[in-house]
Amino acid sequence: MARQREVIGVSDHVPVAQAIPLGIQHMMSMFGSTVLVPILTGLHPSVAIMCSGIGTVCYLLMTKNKIPSYLGSSFAFISPIVAVGATQGLDAALSGIFCAGLVFLAVAGIIKLAGTAWIDRILPPVLIASIIVVIGIGLSATAVNMALNSSGDGFDAIGTLVAGVTLFAAVGFSSMKGLIGTIPVLLAIVVGYVVAAFFGLVDFAPVMDAAWVGLPSFQNHPVIDPVAIALIAPVALVVVIEHIGHLLVVSEVVGEDFVPMLPRSLAGDGIATCIAGLLGSPPATTYAENIGVMSVTRVYATQIFWYAAGFAFIVGGFCPKLEALIMSIPTPVMGGVSLLLFGLIASNGLRMLVTNNIDFGENRNLMIAAVTIVLGVGMECGGYSIPVGDYTIPGMAASAIVGIVLNLILPKVSAQDSAEPDYIEER
Repeated sequence: MARQREVIGVSDHVPVAQAIPLGIQHMMSMFGSTVLVPILTGLHPSVAIMCSGIGTVCYLLMTKNKIPSYLGSSFAFISPIVAVGATQGLDAALSGIFCAGLVFLAVAGIIKLAGTAWIDRILPPVLIASIIVVIGIGLSATAVNMALNSSGDGFDAIGTLVAGVTLFAAVGFSSMKGLIGTIPVLLAIVVGYVVAAFFGLVDFAPVMDAAWVGLPSFQNHPVIDPVAIALIAPVALVVVIEHIGHLLVVSEVVGEDFVPMLPRSLAGDGIATCIAGLLGSPPATTYAENIGVMSVTRVYATQIFWYAAGFAFIVGGFCPKLEALIMSIPTPVMGGVSLLLFGLIASNGLRMLVTNNIDFGENRNLMIAAVTIVLGVGMECGGYSIPVGDYTIPGMAASAIVGIVLNLILPKVSAQDSAEPDYIEER
């Protein structure tokens, strides 16, 4: 029987020679998504990368170095930032981003006063597991599109081949022992990059032209705008639900209960987002990609995230050539590793259903899981959201809300009702 890889706990120390590639691996995992958000919104990618590093450090400090998480550019804010940028300007949008950070801090304060016991009441294990499944599978459409349709014109055979090689490399490396088994994502990206370069999918010109040393480009500065604040800041309330989902996933992966630290965790997001607004970056929040990396490697040490944050700060702020090199990684390569990472998140949700002995013979559990998963996955994969005034509720948040409502209104099965009927013959 194959022996499971050794688990490196949250507070464990990792030798520097091992910590460096592990940190680079986490930075690479979040890089594509973190860069995509500023590109779509018109903000500067290098500032977003630098702010992801700064935000992660703030998060680790706020959580007393006890929660292994990485912060990157939040997708939830793309639409309102684009809308505000088109009418009020990006400088105005930054004031909304800053105030979104204040909303995070306000919610953290409220939860600190109210406690976290309510989470256990409104989020039973069956709902938590279902939300985790939604987070993983809901991202699958993005991963599949990156892997199979990297050109944007339909099925791309060469891109799919590159994605497939990258995926199988990640799976193969993850089954190995030693250092190779702890950095399978990083090694898979290298393999995929080489294969992509062979097929001519890598543009080396920006890498060659970029300087080795440079300063961050602070092109935008916050300007107070009530309209921008009103449109952007409330989105943080939706992201709070997403944040709780991420925290629950991390708890499941690591095997520790981080829910009591929810106020500190939200405050970490809040401070990071405030800094992002001041410096000219999209909001920085916890990232699903890095949770997937932890699932693969079984390395949970927060030390690794300090290294990842440091690398992101250097790459985004002071080394344009390294930034250009990482940005030259073809989309199919990132699609290949994303297929594995997002799949692992969903698998952790399924594992939670098993470890908590969820009884699907009980209609209540069946209804909660069925509605939550289908609604969330359907909306996320279909690209649908629910408009509420000037805002939209994405699929994950909508499914979580519906699941909470179902949990509150569906009658609970008593011990007597769940007992075996008298008419069943004992054997």
